[in-house]
Formats: sequence, structure tokens, C-alpha cells
Amino acid sequence: MPKKVDKEERKELIMSSALAVFAREGYREANLSLIAEESGISRPTVYQYFNDKNDIYYYAVKLVTGKMFKRYSAIAWAENDDTELDRIFKIFKDVLDYASTHDATVSNRMEFRLARKKRGVDFSKVIEERTIKLIILLKRLVRQGISNNTIKKCDVEAVSRNLFYLIESCCFQVAAFRTFDSDAAISLITSYLEFLKA
Repeated sequence: MPKKVDKEERKELIMSSALAVFAREGYREANLSLIAEESGISRPTVYQYFNDKNDIYYYAVKLVTGKMFKRYSAIAWAENDDTELDRIFKIFKDVLDYASTHDATVSNRMEFRLARKKRGVDFSKVIEERTIKLIILLKRLVRQGISNNTIKKCDVEAVSRNLFYLIESCCFQVAAFRTFDSDAAISLITSYLEFLKA
């Protein structure tokens, strides 16, 4: 009797293999043959799950951002004595830590976005769809902080977007610059959050 294959497990295996290939070869040079070889399965089997490397990439973005958002929700709504600003800082720090420890992956995401843009495909909509939950989470924390008098009254929409742009900017810098200074980024977010204190 043939062994039953868990389709989601296989997709995740292909995806993690693809991310390893993207990190090693760069997105542009990666192909399905390399990804199949890395995952230890045949190329026709890879095609049963994904149409091309772009399809794998979209799946990776969806999976990774989904897992990250679950982690950020847990930080945001943990039952402890952290203020809303403490929680926002922890989310920022988690994103920064992830980007720093996965800098090749972050760089490949940037390469992917640029390659797609050159071909006339705007990938920013997909990214925005995947990150809108984080913006909403930040808004909820800012509103709750105002309500709890830990954050001064402010334009919730603008402050939440600014926080998101700070996070996004740090991820871009990790991807683009080998000399990224995480201490400077932490200092910047700390100053911004200090400014928001009630």
C-alpha cells in the first residue's frame, strides 16, 4: 500500500526548499529543477503543487505572514502588565529579529518584488493584503492605549501607519544594507514610542 502524503506538509517542504534555493542562488537564478533537487522530490511532483517559482513565492509570503501575525496577536493580547507601547515595541523587536536572522530571505523578497515590478506586476498589493492585519493590530493597540491613558490622544490612523512604515523601513534596510544597525533602529522606535506616552 503506498504511503499517504500530507499535501500541506509537502507544500511546506517544497516552500522551505525553495526559500533555501532563493537564499543560495538568488531569486532570479532559482528554478524548479533546483527546488525539486533541494526538496528531494521530482520536478513533475513539484508541478503538482505549484505552477512556477512565483507561485511558490506567493505561498511562502502567505504562510510566513500568517504565522508571524499569530505571534504578533499573541504578543498584543497577552495577559500581563505590559502597556500597549510595550507590546508595540515587542512586535517591532520581533519583526526586526526575524528580518535580521533571515536577512537572505528578506533580501530575496526585495529582489522578487523588484523583478516583478520590472515586468509590470505590482506585488505591493499582495504584500499590503498580507500586512493589513498588522496595521489593524497596531490601530487597536493605539486606540486601547489612548483609552487606558498610556498613549496620548493622537491621530490613530497616522500613528499606526507611521509605526508600520518604521517596521517596513527597517526590513528594507536589513535587505538592502549589510551594515544595518539594529541598535539605531531600536533607538528610533524607542524614541517614537516615548513621544506617544501619555
